[in-house]
Amino acid sequence: MTYSTETTNPSNIWAATADLTTLRHNLLDLFCQLAYQEGDFVLSSGLRSSYYVNKTQVTLHPQGALAVGRLLFPLLPVDTQAVAGLTLGADPIVTAVSVVSVYDNRPIPALIIRKEAKGYGTRAYIEGPSLPEGAKVVVLEDVVTTGQSALKAVNRLKEAGYTVDQVIALVDRLQGGAELYQSAGLKFEALFSIEEIQKRYRELGN
Repeated sequence: MTYSTETTNPSNIWAATADLTTLRHNLLDLFCQLAYQEGDFVLSSGLRSSYYVNKTQVTLHPQGALAVGRLLFPLLPVDTQAVAGLTLGADPIVTAVSVVSVYDNRPIPALIIRKEAKGYGTRAYIEGPSLPEGAKVVVLEDVVTTGQSALKAVNRLKEAGYTVDQVIALVDRLQGGAELYQSAGLKFEALFSIEEIQKRYRELGN
């Protein structure tokens, strides 16, 4: 489904007004309509796959981004001091959650983790506000396959002196990521499993 640039009817702006149960259902449908594809793909992990989740079709969608923020924010522990993720996939996710947090009177800053240190200025790996030593940061991820991307973000944050013990993802492909996080002593939660997306994809007649 292609995104329409026409003016949206206020009754269709579900991301801003829906309760969280309805919002989760609508976001699942958006993943099925815009992001989930079947074919022959090579993933960033190097693995081949018969399907692909083009997550930015949802996380950069106006209602999708707001829904992501509203649904992930309540999953954060109450002592969370920042959310962070590895660029590029996590950028719109941490931004959405940070923006939503303001409306709940609990502002949480966002951090973006570079894959390589920038070659100018501060040469930093981490972009965003400086936090106190030991600040508790939750890592957010779009789609988890092997789990290596989020683990890289976790390690960069720990090297910077922050405390990280949890990863939250939008989609778990059920291909070893959860087990990797467990072995690293990290809590892990995903909004959707790939099985749930595939089931709904079939129900929608795709």
